[in-house]
Amino acid sequence: MEILALWGLFAGLVVGTLFVDLLVFNKKPHVMPLREASMWCGIWVSLAAAFGAAVFVLEGSAKGLEFITGYVIEWSLSVDNLFVFIVIFRYFAVPEAFLHRVLFYGIMGAVVLRGIFIAAGVGLLTYFHWTIYLFGAFLVYTGVKLLRAGEVQVEPQKNPVLRFFTRLMPIETTYDQQKFFVRRNGNLVGTALVPVLIVIETTDVMFAVDSVPAILAITRDPFIVYTSNIFAILGLRALFFLLAGVMGMFRYLKIGLCFVLSFVGVKMLISDFYKIPIAVSLGVVAGILAASIVASLVFPPADKPAEERRSDVPAAPPHGPGGPDADGKDIQHRAA
Repeated sequence: MEILALWGLFAGLVVGTLFVDLLVFNKKPHVMPLREASMWCGIWVSLAAAFGAAVFVLEGSAKGLEFITGYVIEWSLSVDNLFVFIVIFRYFAVPEAFLHRVLFYGIMGAVVLRGIFIAAGVGLLTYFHWTIYLFGAFLVYTGVKLLRAGEVQVEPQKNPVLRFFTRLMPIETTYDQQKFFVRRNGNLVGTALVPVLIVIETTDVMFAVDSVPAILAITRDPFIVYTSNIFAILGLRALFFLLAGVMGMFRYLKIGLCFVLSFVGVKMLISDFYKIPIAVSLGVVAGILAASIVASLVFPPADKPAEERRSDVPAAPPHGPGGPDADGKDIQHRAA
C-alpha cells in the first residue's frame, strides 16, 4: 500500500505542477525572467525534497538515501546537458520566447523515453545479471571519454531521425509563433520548431544511455530509479533559464561528472564482491560535485579576446544567419 501511495503522490505532484506551469504561467510565449526561473527551480527542488521525505517515512532510510543519491546524480548530469542545449538553440537561432515550449515538450518526450530505458535496463540486470559488468565498464569508459572530449559539436544535418522525418513531411524554414505544425494550402507542414524538437529528443536519448546505467548502479528499484530521474529532468527547463548566462563559470563541472560516472561504474563492477554502502556513495558523489563547483568558482576562466569568444559560437551553415523580429515570425532557422 505504501508504494501505491507514493506512486499516487508522484503522479499528483508532477501532473499538477506541469498543469500550472504550462496553462497558467506559460500560456503565452515569453522570455522567462531570472526571478521566475529561480522560483520554478525552487519549486522543483522543494517537490523532490518533499517526495524524498515521503520515501524516507514510508519506505525506510535505505530507500530514502537511494532516492537522494539518484536525484543528485541525475540532476548533476542534467546540468551538464544544458551546455549541449545552448549549442543546439544557438545553431537553430531559436527566439528566446519559444525556448520554454521546446524544452517543455522535449522533456515530456524524455519522461516517456526514460521510462522505456529504465524498464529495459532493470529487465537486463534482472534476467541477465552479467550485463552489470557491461554497464559498469561502459560508465567507466564514458567517464574517461568525457574527460578527454573537446568542445561539443552539433551537426543536425547528420541526424538520421531528422533526415527521415524531413522525407515524410515538408519543413518550413520559418517560425510561426510557437506552433510546431501549420496548414498551408490544406497540407500539414512542420515549422522550424520541429527540427529543434527532434534534435533535442534524440540528444536526450544519448544522455539517457549514460544517466540510466549511472542510477542503476545505485539501485535497481524501478520506482526509485524512475522518480528520481524524472524529478531531476523536470526541473531542467527552469534551470536552463537560471544558469544559461553563467554556464561558462562551471568549467570544472564536466571533470567532476567524469569522476562521478567512473565511480558508479566501478561500483557496478565490484558489486558482486563488495557493495559500497549507499551513504558512502552519496557522500562520494556529493563531495566530487561540490569540489568541482568550488574549484570553478575559485579558479574562474581567464577572459578571452573578443575574437576567441566569437569563435565559441557555432558558425552559421551555408543557409545564412537568422534572427528574430519583433514577434518571432519569419526567422530562418539555419538548418540544413
